[in-house]
Amino acid sequence: MSRPEFAHPEALVSTEWVAEHLASPEVRVLEVDYNPDASYRQGHVPGAVLVDWRRDINHRVRRDIVDSPRAQELLSRCGVLPRTTLVLYGDFSNWFAAFALWVFRYYGLPDVRLMDGGRRKWIEEGRPLTQETPPVASTEFPSLTAVEGLRVDQEFVRARLDDVMDGRWMLIDVRSPAEFHGEVTAPPEYPNENAQRSGHIPGARNVPWSEVVRPDGTFKSREELDELYRSWGIVPERPVITYCRIGERSSHTWFVLKYLLGYPDVRNYDGSWAEWGNRIGVPIERP
Repeated sequence: MSRPEFAHPEALVSTEWVAEHLASPEVRVLEVDYNPDASYRQGHVPGAVLVDWRRDINHRVRRDIVDSPRAQELLSRCGVLPRTTLVLYGDFSNWFAAFALWVFRYYGLPDVRLMDGGRRKWIEEGRPLTQETPPVASTEFPSLTAVEGLRVDQEFVRARLDDVMDGRWMLIDVRSPAEFHGEVTAPPEYPNENAQRSGHIPGARNVPWSEVVRPDGTFKSREELDELYRSWGIVPERPVITYCRIGERSSHTWFVLKYLLGYPDVRNYDGSWAEWGNRIGVPIERP
């Protein structure tokens, strides 16, 4: 079975829980969108503050996550304090909300949660929406320090390929089978954002992110998730690396393994295929 002693199921909250806590001064809800014009500005959870994935979670110049000072500035602008319970949700099946959660956890925020089902479930349940931007009193959020063991880079992954091939490390490619097998160089959501080469990292096991959710976008039960990953030989006794194309879908899977199943050592390779598939000299598998 998974490792319940390391699991944190409280990191996943229901739409009902969010509705009950909208007025709480100890809770701050953030909508994290890939496309704010098609999502947040058309209607959002009352009181939710917008986080633009491209502008706020990514570095402004280089291809990287937001640096520590900018993350600190973002949290201050959103009225967050260290004691705040931060609840994230968004479009694209919570991909980018999960990515932001991973970034915030990487910078050491103690209480960050994901709203199960995202904005789609909130809307389908007929819950209230507003187009009003909420007034937010900024805070002085303290400086942030990165937490080791949550993030890996290309060199780290490449140095462990022998361990991956021998099963001492687990490497999960959460992209679609078509991406994994090299039939396409980008998912349909990003048709103009191709890598130079298609395929997958040698030794990776393809467990698409979509396998962990129900049709309504909520996560499957812990028992179903545990059975899914064990059927692919992925067990909590081995360290795990997740990757996708740019790190957002792999953050979604990272959340499942880390918080819902309690895998003690799960790391996200956010450089993912956008880096690996464009890098000269790295090995690629393509059936």
